[in-house]
Amino acid sequence: MSRLLPPSGTPLAAASGGWREGDPVGERRWYTRRTPLGLEAGGELPGLRLAFETWGTLAPDRSNAVLVLHALTGDSHAAGPAGPGHPTPGWWDGLIGPGRALDTDRLFVVAPNVLGGCQGSTGPSSRRADGRHWGGDFPFLTPRDQVAAEAGLADALGVDRWALVIGGSMGGMRALEWAVTHPERTGALLLLATAAAASAEQIAWASIQLHTIRADPHWQGGHYHGTDRAPHTGLGLARRLAHVTYRSEPELAARFGRDAQGTEDPWRGGRYRIASYLDHHAAKLARRFDAGSYVVLTEAMNGHDIGRGRGGTSAALRRVTARTLVAGIDSDRLYPPSQQAELAAGIPGADGPRVLRSPHGHDGFLIEVEQVGALVTELLR
Repeated sequence: MSRLLPPSGTPLAAASGGWREGDPVGERRWYTRRTPLGLEAGGELPGLRLAFETWGTLAPDRSNAVLVLHALTGDSHAAGPAGPGHPTPGWWDGLIGPGRALDTDRLFVVAPNVLGGCQGSTGPSSRRADGRHWGGDFPFLTPRDQVAAEAGLADALGVDRWALVIGGSMGGMRALEWAVTHPERTGALLLLATAAAASAEQIAWASIQLHTIRADPHWQGGHYHGTDRAPHTGLGLARRLAHVTYRSEPELAARFGRDAQGTEDPWRGGRYRIASYLDHHAAKLARRFDAGSYVVLTEAMNGHDIGRGRGGTSAALRRVTARTLVAGIDSDRLYPPSQQAELAAGIPGADGPRVLRSPHGHDGFLIEVEQVGALVTELLR
């Protein structure tokens, strides 16, 4: 039996697990843009808001700012404990703080929630000026649009040039866009487990996830916000599928094998341990994320192509002037090291591709904090 919620789970929110007005603010701050943002695919957002968090203090000469960019289901809470407003601990907590690789005694670290997200930034669960939720009418975004919004945040913070821009996976796509679109504002660049463009296989896996959400009868064309029905089942299925691609087969075999979950009998409707594990992650995501944001951000990742409109990948990568280090994960089957090799070969003077050793697959860039920290220290030196 496949469960969305574990037996002891608390009920899901009616429509969305994302942050909503009236929820605890936590450590969030907000940047608001009141003028329209033109979008790469056409049209515009009439205005927007980005949630963000900061650690440390901006130096008087503004030379110590670091931009940290999250992956698909991440948010601005890159460091710090779980608590009111933050359902999970910081996703890179071991990397950010006093004495850590991103030493907040010396650096001013900024982590925004991406445009289209659901943890305080403008996205499908946000309300328009007339009070209605955007829902299925939220426009198509690309990483370039998201970086344009983040550039406004940098301006508001008084950051003319980032000492370092760092990101993995979807965050790496945006980090690369920063370095290509704004080379004069990107001092150093760390690209982790990412690519110059989404591959056919990555788009294929993502497309299946999009279908599972849209096939949920509670999807309602994306207009489920404000109702008592939401596509939690479709979101959970998408998360199960995605999570398999995020990890490696040897790790799953070693952790779970063919064992049954507790006293359950898979031959009589029970689950294997690996199925229980996927059920757990499906329920966990549904409690803290929004299906509409999952769709918008997944489509943005599918649309990632650094060379589009720039004369191709090689010409685009030659625009990068930042000191660059590129790294991949040896067990990553979703963003294989060959994609990082293309980046390292195309970016002038880039170091890499470095290979992080990890049994954890694509998620290794989040888990192998010591190895990532060593790269950060080397690059900042």
